[in-house]
Formats: sequence, structure tokens, C-alpha cells
Amino acid sequence: MPNIPNLIFALIMGALMSFTITLVTTFVRVGSAENFLWVWLEVWVFAYPVAIIGILAFRSFASKLTARIVEKLTH
Repeated sequence: MPNIPNLIFALIMGALMSFTITLVTTFVRVGSAENFLWVWLEVWVFAYPVAIIGILAFRSFASKLTARIVEKLTH
């Protein structure tokens, strides 16, 4: 059974992260072109699932690494 809170987190965080990153990088690449919105949406459609998979795959590792770093910084 999938962990529903983790899945919901990945969907929301993946949307926000991929939305922001693709928006900025598309703007840097094509500027304020007439078809900017369509170019950006085309890129975002591919980036969103990749972001979700990445979050689900690396969340545990990132959490453990964060805890270790915080522990070293606080001691």
C-alpha cells in the first residue's frame, strides 16, 4: 500500500518545484517569445512526472542526510 501522505507531498512539491524551475529556465532560454506559454507548458509536462519520481525516490535519503548534517551542526 503506498504511503498516501508521501504521495500527496510528492505531487504538490513536484508541481511547485517543476513549475518554478521550468518557468525560469524556459524564460532564460526563449525570453518573452510570442509562444512562451506553449513552450513552457511543453517542457513542464515532461518535468512534472520526473520531479514526482525524484521526490519519491530521494525523500528518505534526503531526510536522513539532513538529519545527519543538522546533528553535526548542533553538536
